[in-house]
Amino acid sequence: MTLRDVSRIRLERRLERSRAAAFAIPLLSLILASVFGGILLTLAGANPFETYRAMLVGAFGSRYAISETFVKAIPLMLAGLGVSIAFRMLFWNIGAEGQLAMGAFAAAGTALFIVPHIPPGLALPLVIVAGFVAGAAWGIIPALLKAWVGVNEIITTLMMNYIAILWIEYLFYGPWKDPQGYGFPGTAEFPAVAWLPRLANTRVHLGLLIAIVAAAFIWLVLSRTKWGYEIRVIGENPVAARYAGISTARNIILVMLLSAGLAGLVGMAEVAGVSHRLQKGVTVGYGYTAIIVAWLAKLNPWAVLVVAFLLAGLLVGGDQIQITMGLPASMALVLQGIILFLVLGGEILTQYRIRLARPAPAPRPTDAEGAPS
Repeated sequence: MTLRDVSRIRLERRLERSRAAAFAIPLLSLILASVFGGILLTLAGANPFETYRAMLVGAFGSRYAISETFVKAIPLMLAGLGVSIAFRMLFWNIGAEGQLAMGAFAAAGTALFIVPHIPPGLALPLVIVAGFVAGAAWGIIPALLKAWVGVNEIITTLMMNYIAILWIEYLFYGPWKDPQGYGFPGTAEFPAVAWLPRLANTRVHLGLLIAIVAAAFIWLVLSRTKWGYEIRVIGENPVAARYAGISTARNIILVMLLSAGLAGLVGMAEVAGVSHRLQKGVTVGYGYTAIIVAWLAKLNPWAVLVVAFLLAGLLVGGDQIQITMGLPASMALVLQGIILFLVLGGEILTQYRIRLARPAPAPRPTDAEGAPS
């Protein structure tokens, strides 16, 4: 194929999306991702079949492994749901990492300084609400800047991540550091009444049920309410939404409150459900991985839960191959990137077909008087 041939390739939108293509193309994308991942593993000196088997066993091979996968999946579920509803309206919330950091900060502050002075029955609800409100408050800043001034939300949400992360690091390295923590960065342990209950004698906590309820709520809003209709119209055609009298600014603020609030619940769940303290390791990239979850799930709230669980299995499996095969755990992140690239690339083929444009006919030579020869 020559450069001239490539220049004639164009994408043509499909009038109807084939059901067969919608099923076959993602499947083929996953197969190709496995093949390319296998090539990468071979180049790294590992047997790809043994590596994939070790990852599957490490993530799904036992009751304990499955429970640990759920522990990893919970923050991805909540953050994925948060960014997906913002993306549905074409508001690019890249700040879930910072919003979850602020949710962790508020939940920790509530558990450490307020919970000891209130009735025990109010402790856990207050911690959960504090996490949601803090995330929403952090997210409302870029929402107002976008709605009132037109500031690009990608820049503001991304830059605010660093402020939030450095803020909580200042706290658990400085004024909130546990004086009895043997020098390790982190706060004192929360009172037990501020812990999220764990399920079935595992490390899986109440955050899983919160994520399921959040998915049901978002599905209900998007499919059964006027507000959900407005969100979908703005996302599909902002110009038509304005002509229809739908307030884009109002919806940006409302959607961002929900989106950032769910991200704040991620931080709350991590400190109240897993570590029981604010410490280093709260912000490990869940907010960024949530973007991958949302797009692989095609912004469907129920699919977000499934994709988050599968990606969590990939991360847990990555830890397993580090232990058993001596491969770096970052190999799982590389495989994750390959899957994202090929699946999202394949998604283009479900919406567009590739056409090779016919070259324009060469002009016929003419004689001196202008008549065709």
